[in-house]
Amino acid sequence: MAQDAAAPSAGSYTPMKPTPGIGMPVDGGINLQQQFSPTGEYGEWLHHGLLWICLIISLFVLALLAIVIVRFNRRANPVPSKTSHNTVLEVVWTLAPVLILIGIAVPSIDLIAKQYKPAPKTALTVKVTGNQWFWTYGYPDNGDFEVISNMLNIPGQPTVNNGVREVGSKPWDGPSHLEVDNRMVVPVGEPIRLQITATDVIHSFAVPSLWFKLDAVPGRINEKVLFIEKPGVYYGQCSELCGAKHGYMPIAVEALPRDKYNAWVLTHAGAEIDGQKKPAAAAEAAAAPAAAPAPGSSEAPASEAPAGEATAEAE
Repeated sequence: MAQDAAAPSAGSYTPMKPTPGIGMPVDGGINLQQQFSPTGEYGEWLHHGLLWICLIISLFVLALLAIVIVRFNRRANPVPSKTSHNTVLEVVWTLAPVLILIGIAVPSIDLIAKQYKPAPKTALTVKVTGNQWFWTYGYPDNGDFEVISNMLNIPGQPTVNNGVREVGSKPWDGPSHLEVDNRMVVPVGEPIRLQITATDVIHSFAVPSLWFKLDAVPGRINEKVLFIEKPGVYYGQCSELCGAKHGYMPIAVEALPRDKYNAWVLTHAGAEIDGQKKPAAAAEAAAAPAAAPAPGSSEAPASEAPAGEATAEAE
């Protein structure tokens, strides 16, 4: 029955069409990309706050320089002051920077702690592997299938990946240099444990609109939590110089509601929905009631045989 219920979902996945300007760079952009994760929103707030602090300090120092130039030049002040010490001034210009730095340090340390908070035990695990020059995504909690992700070729330009179609040939394709043949699909609105490694050289898995960046190091697994607030397609690129085609291994993350994610999972051979009973366990549970006698049957289990019959068999 479980297989029959899952059958309609299998093969029903259609890739999501990205929204222009969301989860991707924009022409003439000078700011951070719009954020779609809690840590990204917090980091964006801290970034803008630090810019305002830098602006205020710079204007204050500029004003002091202007005052010194105007009031204390040789023409305006022919007799220079011989003041050599001012206790109040020295205390102020020592404590003020200390307090400013403490005010910056507290949210900065908090942001670091939020970024590296361990994932819950029940979180879905996705294994990300960097290769020269493509990504592979493994789903150990969904039957351990693997997805290989290559950049789509660009029309009118030399072929980057043989056997891969050109960007723009499907209605759901995003920008060139960023769209791939197989995206990393994840559920939206829940923490996801990303385990990142590499097979050859150091790569870096980075998606700016999700405030996510983590190095992929051969022989090492780095782990970090990814949380996406809204369904959509979010693009990134390898952010570590990794060879001749470093610029041709983009990242495309497609975040789907849980029911659509489950439908995507079932399009892969041997896939299973995480958190549900494994097929073997379900078969054992179904076989257990079958071993008991049907109601009204004249047969009785051996343990319930009459004592006289058991004695006769023993003799």
